[in-house]
Amino acid sequence: MRYQSSPKYDHDTPERIGVLLVNSGTPDSPSTADVRRFLGRLLGDPRVVELPRALWLPILHGIILRTRPFRSARKYRRIWTDRGSPLLAFSGELRERIAARLGERVLAPTAIEVGMLYANPSVPDALARLRDAGAQRILVVPLFPQYCAVSTGAVHDQVTDELSRWRWLPELRFVNEYHEHPGYIEALRTSVAAHWSANGRTEHLLMSFHGIPDKYFRQGDPYYCKCQKTARLLAEELNLEEGSWSLSFQSRYGPGKWLRPYTDEVLEGMPKRGIRSVTVVCPGFAVDCLETLEEIDIENRERFLSAGGTHFQYVPALNAHPDHAAALTDILVRHLQGWTPVNIGWLGVPAATR
Repeated sequence: MRYQSSPKYDHDTPERIGVLLVNSGTPDSPSTADVRRFLGRLLGDPRVVELPRALWLPILHGIILRTRPFRSARKYRRIWTDRGSPLLAFSGELRERIAARLGERVLAPTAIEVGMLYANPSVPDALARLRDAGAQRILVVPLFPQYCAVSTGAVHDQVTDELSRWRWLPELRFVNEYHEHPGYIEALRTSVAAHWSANGRTEHLLMSFHGIPDKYFRQGDPYYCKCQKTARLLAEELNLEEGSWSLSFQSRYGPGKWLRPYTDEVLEGMPKRGIRSVTVVCPGFAVDCLETLEEIDIENRERFLSAGGTHFQYVPALNAHPDHAAALTDILVRHLQGWTPVNIGWLGVPAATR
């Protein structure tokens, strides 16, 4: 193997800390060709679909990628903005806010980049930019609050695979999860409470998380339990009574059994149980994307109202909200201890109290 060259460093170059924020990604455009390319990378990852490659790849390229990209492209066009993909735009804003806060907390030069697992800017490109900026220690932060092998595991795979090609390796740390971090829970609570204050409170709060195949859970993936913990903590912070909130899982595909209950079925059944007004929040999505803006706020809104519901509210993801940036900065500072002097005075303090 030929290893990649490293930048030339002077001995008196100040040590720089690198931070890599990672999300799944988004097509470069809502065109069918770009969506097909994105889906090919996503569904071709063994972390996402755990089937033998000899069985899965012919199905993926011979059937799925011939039909699904056209339908998905229409959905992306429904949420595309003047700034492009919401996921990419919000991720960039979040990076900027974290960078500003981190500069006040970390007493060393830092560089922060965003990388996407299956799209641009890619994880290898983001790591290269950190290397070129002189980062000799890198903290990797998957923007997936609840650990899951499908998402967080894929981040580990791509980062270590890229670094296996480097000649000069940086010190490396990973943030595996932050599903119960006080600042994250407080940011969620504040977001829901503010939404209700502005729009009125509904009868029920539904917390919808991205689903995974049920067999992954039965084989030891802790994701289901992490989602349950986040939902319970948020319900407690909102002082919700039993029966006034619930949890569900969305975004399933294929004929297999996924984590239940399914979000679409829950929403469709609510009016029959007398629940005609509902608020939906998606605590597992750091920033808004196709799964929140189109699947929840368009498709499932229509499903709920068509089933007899009268009032549907969607609480936007935390996106680049200051409370979100503050919570993630706290998490970064915790994991950077020992690498550089840090201001730990705010550690563990909910963002709303600062």
